Amino acid sequence: MSQPTPASTLASAAPAAALAHRARIASRQLAKLAAEARNEVLLAAADALEQSSRRILDANERDCRAAEPAVAAGKMSSAMFARLRVSERGVAQMAKQVREVARMDDPLERRLAVTELDEGLVLYKESCPLGVIGVIFESRPDVVPQLASLALKSGNAAIMKGGSEAAETNEALVGIWREYLAKFPAVPADSISLLHSRADVLDLLAQDRDVDLIIPRGSYELVQYVMKNSRIPVLGHGEGICHVYVDRAAGIKKAVAITYDAKVQYPAVCNAAETLLVDEAIAREFLPQVVVKLKEAAVEIRGCAKTLALLPNENLKQATEADWATEYGDLILSIKVVAGLDEAIDHINRYSSHHTDAIVTEDSAAAGRFMNEVDSAGVFQNASTRFADGFRYGFGAEVGISTSKLHARGPMGLEGLTTYKYKLVGDGHTVAEYVKGERQFKHRRLQ
Repeated sequence: MSQPTPASTLASAAPAAALAHRARIASRQLAKLAAEARNEVLLAAADALEQSSRRILDANERDCRAAEPAVAAGKMSSAMFARLRVSERGVAQMAKQVREVARMDDPLERRLAVTELDEGLVLYKESCPLGVIGVIFESRPDVVPQLASLALKSGNAAIMKGGSEAAETNEALVGIWREYLAKFPAVPADSISLLHSRADVLDLLAQDRDVDLIIPRGSYELVQYVMKNSRIPVLGHGEGICHVYVDRAAGIKKAVAITYDAKVQYPAVCNAAETLLVDEAIAREFLPQVVVKLKEAAVEIRGCAKTLALLPNENLKQATEADWATEYGDLILSIKVVAGLDEAIDHINRYSSHHTDAIVTEDSAAAGRFMNEVDSAGVFQNASTRFADGFRYGFGAEVGISTSKLHARGPMGLEGLTTYKYKLVGDGHTVAEYVKGERQFKHRRLQ
C-alpha cells in the first residue's frame, strides 16, 4: 500500500502519476461501499448507456470515418476495424452486461477459509479488492463499460487507456459514466479515469506505488511492450492461437458446425480458431464437407501437404511453418492432418498460445486425455472455442483473458479483480506461549 504523496509533489507530477494517486484515494472509498450501493450505481449506469446511445454511436461514427483511410492503406487490419465498430445492438449489449454484473453475488468480504489456531484464536481468510487497476487496450470500446462495471462491483478504481483509433468513443463512454457517478456522492469520480496519450501510458507503467495491476488487451506487441516497461504486475494474453481438433470418433455434422462457428462467427477476436487439426482416419470424409462450408464464408484456407493432396481441386494455399504460430484475426484458417490424438496434443502444446483449444469427439476417453493433457486456460469438448468469454461463462463481463497461470487464468471476471487478506482474532494470545510449549496449536478447520 502506498503512502500519501505530498500535495506539492502531486502539483508537479505528470498527469498519469497524479491520476494514479487520486485513483488510489478513490479505491479506499470504494472498498467501504456497501454491496447495495455499488449495485445501485451499476443499474443507473446501465440506464445511462441506453439513454446515451445516440451520443455513443455518433462518437463511434467519427472514429470509424477517421479510421477508413488507414484501413484502405493497409495500416489498420479489417479485424481491428471490426472491433472498433459499435452498433445500436452493441450499446444494448453493453448495458445488459453492466446489469448482469450488478446481479452477481458480492465478491468482497467473502470468507474463503476459517481456521481455529487455538481456543480463542481464529484465523479468517477473506476476499478484498486489489485496489487500482490499469487497463491498456486497442480498438474495442466495449472494454470501457465492461471494465468500469467489474471494477466498481469489486471495489477497485480503474484507469484506462484506449487506442487512438477509438478516442472519441472511449471519451464518450467514460464521460457518460463519470456524469452519472456525480449523482452518487459516495462514489468518487476518480474511481474511473481515462488517459489520452502514449506518454501517459509509459508514465502509468511507472506508478507501482499506486497501481496494483496492469491488464493489456490487444496485440502481442502491446502486451510485450507493457511487460518490458513496468514493475507493476501484468496480467494478459499475448496471442489467441486457438485450435479445433476433429478426432476420428467425431460426428461429421457436429464437427463442421463447430469448426465453422469457431472460425466464422467473429474471426477478429482472440477466441476464434486459427488452426484446424484433423485425424487422418476421418480426414477424407470430413475435409471436403468443412472446406465447402468455409469457402461459402470466404475463408482463405492454408493446408498442409496431406490436406492439399486430399483436396486437389480446391486450389488451397500451402501452409508454412509460420502459419501454425500465427493469430490471423481474420477469415483465414490453417488446416493440418495429424496421425491421431497424440500428434494433435503435441502440436497444440507446441504452437498454442494456451488460450482455448477444443476437441470434437464422441470418445470420452479421447476427450479426457485431450482435456487433461492440453496445457491451455480453456479446453472444450464438442463446443466452439468462441464460448471462452466472461459473459458466456456467467461472469457478467470480463476485463480480459489470461493465459498466465498466476493469480487468474482464462476469462477474468470479478474474482480475478479480488485478492484476499488474513484476519486473525485472538484474546491476548502471544507467540511466546507456543514457543515455550505452554500452549499447543489446534489448526482446526471450521465451516
